[in-house]
Amino acid sequence: MTTINSPAHLDYGLDTLFGRITKSVECPVGLEPVENDPYRFALRVPAPLPEDLENAKTIVVKVEGRKLQGTVRHTQRLDDDSLKLEVEPD
Repeated sequence: MTTINSPAHLDYGLDTLFGRITKSVECPVGLEPVENDPYRFALRVPAPLPEDLENAKTIVVKVEGRKLQGTVRHTQRLDDDSLKLEVEPD
């Protein structure tokens, strides 16, 4: 998978006391491979971050005519305040 920095549409699921809710946002993203795991992909979202994105449990990304979705397995805040989410595709 090639790294891209493109406008994207994100739908992400959050677990709350009232069940799962989904939020949607338009923001730039970068896609990256995950080291030592050819099945997962990493999504990098630059600051400012969408509200509650670091608590996302599931994510659907629509970017450059592609749709990627899966379960967020790991999140990491990077030095430049961007957020990296490792996603295991459904």
